[in-house]
Parts: sequence; C-alpha cells; structure tokens
Amino acid sequence: MSPTDPITVRPPARRGRMRRRAISGAAAALVVAGAVGVVTTSAQAAPAVAVSVDAGTSLGTVPATGVGLNTAVYDQHMTDPAAAALLKAAGIQQLRYPGGSVGDAYHWQTSSLTPGAASWVAPNTDFDHFMAMANSVGAQPILIANYGSGSPQEAAAWVKYANVDKGYGAKYWEIGNEIPGNGHYGSAWEMDQHADKSPTAYADNLVAYAKAMKAVDPTVKIGAVLTTPGGWPDGLTGPGDQADWNHTVLSIAANSIDFVIVHWYPGAGAGVGSGAGSGGAAADLLKTPGSQVASMTATVRSLIAAYAGSRASSIQLAITETSAGGSVAQTSQAAALFAPDAYMTWFEHGAVNVDWWDLHNGPGKIDTVDGQTDYQDGGVLSSGGCNNGACEPALETPFPTYWGIRSLTALAAPGDTMVKASSGSTSLAVHAVRTSKGGLNVMLINKDPANPVTVSLSYAGFTPAPGAVTTVSYLKGGTGLTTASAGTAAAQTLPPYSITTLQLKSTGPVSAPTTTATGTSPAQTLTPSSAGAGPAGHRPSQSPHGSTTPAAPGSNSSGRVAGAPASSGSSSAAADGAQAPSSSGLLAFTGAGSVVTYGMIGSLVAIAAGSVLMTRRRRAKSAHRR
Repeated sequence: MSPTDPITVRPPARRGRMRRRAISGAAAALVVAGAVGVVTTSAQAAPAVAVSVDAGTSLGTVPATGVGLNTAVYDQHMTDPAAAALLKAAGIQQLRYPGGSVGDAYHWQTSSLTPGAASWVAPNTDFDHFMAMANSVGAQPILIANYGSGSPQEAAAWVKYANVDKGYGAKYWEIGNEIPGNGHYGSAWEMDQHADKSPTAYADNLVAYAKAMKAVDPTVKIGAVLTTPGGWPDGLTGPGDQADWNHTVLSIAANSIDFVIVHWYPGAGAGVGSGAGSGGAAADLLKTPGSQVASMTATVRSLIAAYAGSRASSIQLAITETSAGGSVAQTSQAAALFAPDAYMTWFEHGAVNVDWWDLHNGPGKIDTVDGQTDYQDGGVLSSGGCNNGACEPALETPFPTYWGIRSLTALAAPGDTMVKASSGSTSLAVHAVRTSKGGLNVMLINKDPANPVTVSLSYAGFTPAPGAVTTVSYLKGGTGLTTASAGTAAAQTLPPYSITTLQLKSTGPVSAPTTTATGTSPAQTLTPSSAGAGPAGHRPSQSPHGSTTPAAPGSNSSGRVAGAPASSGSSSAAADGAQAPSSSGLLAFTGAGSVVTYGMIGSLVAIAAGSVLMTRRRRAKSAHRR
C-alpha cells in the first residue's frame, strides 16, 4: 500500500516541507495557452559537470516486465479506454491487480471483498475486465493471491481459470500484500484471518500456496513478501519468534519461491513502514535512488544466498510498490524526476519489475511545491477529484509523474543493455543504454529546481556521430515530451528540473560488453535512520494501522495504516495507505554553449499560476489498502 492508499491508514510519516525556491525570472517560463513562446536564458557560469559512459560494460538487460503500475478494484476508472491508451503510450509492461492491501480481502470468483474490509469493488473491475484492459495496454499481469482471507485452494482455482481455462498466461503471483502489517509486530493494517500471524505461519502457508498453484500450472512464478531492508518491521523479532520476518520466511520457503517482493516508499521518511527514509523534502527524495537501492539490493541478495543455495541466482527481485508517497512532492516536478531514476536504478541492480503506486488515487492536501500545484495524489493520472474545495485537473489528465515514467520510452526498450554511467554531481543523475540497433541512449536528470547545468560527456567503447543529437525532454510545466535536435554528444545544457535523453548514433565499433554485477555486492547494513520506512502514515507513534473507511468512488481517499512503528526502510504500508474520505479528489530545449532555449508549446498551463497536470499517484491512501 502506498502511504495514501484509500484502504487503511498507516501511521503518518513525517512530511518535511520543502521551501519553495524562488525561480529567477530568467529561468521561469510562462506558457501561454494557444501560443508558442521562446525564452532564452544564459546558463550560470559554473563548471561543467562531467559525465562518463562506458558502453563496453553491461549491467544486464532491460527486463520485459520492468516498467509496471498498480491498479485497484476500487478504482471506478480503472478500465477507462482513455487510461489504457495513455498506459500503452507510456510503455507500461506489467499491471498489478487487484490493488495493494485489498488483495488480502479480494475473492476473484465473485469479485467481492471479505466482510469487514475497509474498501469496495467498483463496477467493471473484475478479473476479466482487468485482463481485457491489460491486453489492450500490451501489459502482463502480476496478481496478488488472497492470503489474508483466502486459501491455497482459492488461489489454485484462480491459476486454473487464468492460465488453463482462459489462456491469459499470468506468470507472476504474489502470496499476499504486506503481511508483516497483520498485527504480529503490533501494527495491523493488513487483513489476516489466520490465528497464527507469525512469519513461520506465513512461510508454512506460502509453501502450501506454491504447491497447490504449481500443481495446476508448473510455470507460474510464486513471490514471497519480505520486509523492506531498513524499514519497519525489518530486523524485529516478534513474540514467540526465533528470528525476524525475512530470515524466518526464507529459511522455510526459499526452495518454494521464484521471486521476493519489496515495497519502497522513500519519501515517507525514516521510521515509517516502507520508506527507507528521505524525511519528506523533495530534495531528499531525489537522493534516494542513488543512496539506498544498491545497499538494499545487496541485503536482499545476501539473505537469498544464505537460504536458497544453488537456487539463489534464479530467485528474482520485484519492487511491486513504490512512489514518491510521503514526500512533499507527489504530482509536481520532483516526483517526475524521481520516477525514471528509481525505475532505472532498480533495473541496474537486478530488479525484474518495478510497479508505481498507482493508476488513479485521488487528491490529498493540495499544496504548492517549487512553484507548482501538488495534489498529493499517488496516481499517475488525475481522478478529477476535489479536496476541501480545491480540485484536480480533468479526469485522466496526466500528472508530471506520468511523463517522468513515459520518458523511459525514449531511453530503453526490453532487451536493451544497460551500461555503466557516472556523474560528477549528486544533482545530476545519469542512466545509459545500448540499444539493440547499435545506438546509445543517455538519460540526464537535472535535479536542481532553479539552475540549468552544463554537461560535458565522455564515452568509452562507443564513438558518437558528430553534430547535433536527437534529444527527448520533459521540462517543468510541460504537458508532454519534446523531441529536438540539440547540443552535441559531448556537450549539453540542461534546463532546471528536467529530464533529457540523448539518442546517439555510432560512427565506430561498439565494444563487446563486460558484465558488471551491481546487484550482488556484499550486503550492507542499513540503519533505521538511513532507510526511509514507509509511506506517510506508517508511524509507530500513531495508533496501530487502523483501517479507515474508504471514500466513496469519486471522493478523496487517502491514508495508510495508522500506527506502524517508526523505522527506516521502505515498508509496504506506505503505498497502500487509504485516505480518510474527503469532500472530493515541452518545452523543447536546445543546448548550445551556455544558452538554454525553452520552446514553449501552446496549450500548456501557466507555470506562474502554479497549475500543474500531475497525475501519478492514486488517491493518497494513507496506506495502500483499499
């Protein structure tokens, strides 16, 4: 669940408020509807940031199931054709269903919830409608088998229906959602009707689920729920247990699973369930892919190696919930920059799937962040909802987070080879991919909200063609991606708070790749303060994750389980949080020398008015659980 999931409210994570930085008039662009304007500004006289790309290395290939997104049965707009078309255009490859914590209350045969579940099922969101939507998007499903109030037999029957009767080919199956939030450690936001809620009981039942489901279709992949390294309740030993959740589950079930599941909500701040800890500020959020993912992956890989033996390398890692949840920026530009950086960093460290939370969510407490309206909405597309009289853009309007994810389509396709790339500044993220056609694409993310940055690029194992290069950009205030011919392969000037992808052609041979194992380095220890715990709403200082009644369809609903213990790490509760009911819901640039040109495209929103189309997070549910 995301920190603002409409199902259950987790303990609120602290939300650091980022001071709005005044953007100088030279850098601020006003987009006038229906007109095209051009603003030219001089870049600050600062040293160029050095970026190096080694095309002769390999960090692995881009997974076919990599770019994923959460959906939920309580979303009345889940199967809207307009939403499906936007997801297809964004290159979404995998869709998760039936939606966070609601997965532990959902019965697929009747498309209904266990009595007492703090959520609802919207019309036309049953499994067959979901699969029709997934097929229209061209995405594979990843399904949550009901652990909390279901049975191995119910899950096996779902496998038979999906793969034998209907031929849907559903391969990835999670056994439950955020089961460590079942009350065993004190905070209870996840439905779990088993008398024994310990990690031992979950592991034993997980083995039974895997056996029953694989008896129907041996090719399905079964996933085990882990706690996020550094997040609550990672490292805690519950009453009557001999070890913490992850060690216990893997010691029993490692030989019965095919992948492990981690939820990561770094915007929630340290001490919150699935956060792994940025503390809420936008600038802090943007640091987390580079500061947390490598050590978290190493920790998980070390655990798998300790218990899976010769099978360890075949057990995959899936981040089935993540977002900027809990951060001050959720639908404004910082969240858009965070999204592609997070996806690519996880892929570079071996994750086979990353699922953003989520399709639609609903508005939270609307605020202004870096001059933009931030609707505190976990959805990538607007639900058109209102909160305290303030309303989002029209239904299905993409938020900046959508465009951040869609930027990945300019960088990579499944099967492309990720290569090593490094930046001389923490304010500039870089990712590079060798394409199947012999080209090299380089994504540059300028995290500075106020200043452009000049970049000097060098290459090993690849000789770029001379002259101007094709760039695909997403800039602050933009309502789409802009393709241009700008700068050179060696020098670019990037606008503030921007995503720019260089698409390079080669004039020479490309070196054979040398594999670099980034996801298997020795495990590192994450301290609670360094790993943001879960989404806003997972704090131990609050009452145990209590469920809140989700807002009726169309209204705002957010909130996570209340009362999860403070901790670092990205625990799942953050994204599945259900909000309490509320009254509701490019600029192309040409970089030449030190000049940045912002080509404003008509019909964009006026940045000065703070209007932003951000539609990324599903209604802020304080814990993903509707």
